[in-house]
Amino acid sequence: MWLIAILGMATAFAESTLAQLYKTRDDDGNFRGGPAYYMEKGLGMRWMGVVFSVLLIIAFGLVFNSVQANSITQAAYVAFGFDPLYVGMALVVLSGFVIFGGIRKIARTAEIIVPVMALLYLALAFYIMLTNLDKVPGVLEMIFRSAFGLEEAASGALGYTVAQGMVQGIKRGLFSNEAGMGSAPNAAASATPYPPHPASQGYVQMLGVFVDTIVICTATVAIILISGEYMPGSEITGIELTQRALASEVGNWGGIFVAVAIFFFAFTSIIANYSYAETNLLFLEHNHKVGLNIFRVIVLCMVMFGAMAELPVVWVMADTSMG
Repeated sequence: MWLIAILGMATAFAESTLAQLYKTRDDDGNFRGGPAYYMEKGLGMRWMGVVFSVLLIIAFGLVFNSVQANSITQAAYVAFGFDPLYVGMALVVLSGFVIFGGIRKIARTAEIIVPVMALLYLALAFYIMLTNLDKVPGVLEMIFRSAFGLEEAASGALGYTVAQGMVQGIKRGLFSNEAGMGSAPNAAASATPYPPHPASQGYVQMLGVFVDTIVICTATVAIILISGEYMPGSEITGIELTQRALASEVGNWGGIFVAVAIFFFAFTSIIANYSYAETNLLFLEHNHKVGLNIFRVIVLCMVMFGAMAELPVVWVMADTSMG
């Protein structure tokens, strides 16, 4: 995941700088852009932009939102015992309110919530690491020994272990920061960067990749490994594992905090994913209101599906559509 993030910082810079360079205004005066737009304007290959748009709409507009909804319902169930059905219904209502409100409402919602939750989460993670400083070297050693298959080298399973580590790292690393996947540039195109140069937006996107994977994901795995809650082969995975780990370090309120944080992280991801899809629908010249509203309803149906589905099912769908 770390290696993918380092590589991803370069691809994020390139794709977001290009998004600024080839952005256009839509009928409402908002800036729109992204890979589909610069495939058409920069390469003169509209057909490639069309293929990309269709794939992005499937992956981000539909499938990835089911993963985010699943994370929210699982976290709410573990922390509060809430029925996934009711959580899913509430999520559909909230998502619908923002999605039908338009791209400006999406931006305003995300820019306030995400930085505050990220800073609070990191502050808690650093507190746990500082109070368990003696365990940090062992955590780092475990990460490197596992990544390079040093535990399995003696048994002859080294090649398989490293290959599995690479596959999982690439999949989860890409999912955590989306660098090079062509999603973030759709948002980058709508920004007004300062200094007013396309490259300045590229640097912002590089920083986003660094914070997502190198900082936040590393903080999460540090909490999990320090806590001792991680048991290889255990059925407890995903968000529940993070909640248990945090609760064991700071008390029961830790699990509740994760549930609240994941709600804001995943909820803003749902509305951002929708905005990426909407930008690509406009590229496909699908700009009539009825069709757009039908798509919005389908997106909300996928949110409800994700809320009720099993975790392995939504991840298989996500990995397939990401590929």
